[in-house]
Amino acid sequence: MDQITNIMIVDDHDMVRLGLKTYLMLEPSFRVVAEAGNGEEALRFLQGCEQLPDLILMDLMMPVMNGIEATKAISAKFPQLKIVMLTSFLEDDKVYQSIEAGAVSYVLKTVSAEELIFAIKGALKGMPVMSAEVSQSLTRGLRVQRTQQGDESFTEREREVLLLVADGLSNKEIADELHISIKTVKTHVSNLLMKCELEDRTQLAVLAHRKGWANK
Repeated sequence: MDQITNIMIVDDHDMVRLGLKTYLMLEPSFRVVAEAGNGEEALRFLQGCEQLPDLILMDLMMPVMNGIEATKAISAKFPQLKIVMLTSFLEDDKVYQSIEAGAVSYVLKTVSAEELIFAIKGALKGMPVMSAEVSQSLTRGLRVQRTQQGDESFTEREREVLLLVADGLSNKEIADELHISIKTVKTHVSNLLMKCELEDRTQLAVLAHRKGWANK
């Protein structure tokens, strides 16, 4: 027999929690051991319980303490606990913030029972399971976050290379200027293109001037 997985459901709607329990009963190895109506209630329960559940199904929008705040607090205190965000909302910033807070996966409430069970089993192994639309939303959220951060995600050497690319220097000229190998320059340029999600150095130079990075 499979090992029993103890699950906690955190959602502010009684009927949703009841429906989830019905879904989870389809998997013999799943057992719902606790419920909470908001994040604060869930955190209080976890701090006082003798045996933690293995996984939490966490709603996003709740009163008192929402799912993102609760996930961040719970992940900080109980890092071994797996959390799956289960919500009706597909918003780029919410998906990004949920994963950043510590959720393993972000699942929409429109999924089937089989898909939910699959996502839970994946989360228990530390493997994110997301639909294509959620993955795309996460990518867009990451892109917005990088844009808001400006060039803060660049290393010092990458900033130096970026400025020289913006000035129109070739890889060899950059290598001579910084006293590094051409191979190292190519690596830095590749990393810059990846971080900025661009295809070539011309686009990188244009972006650097447009963002004002080349003037720093």
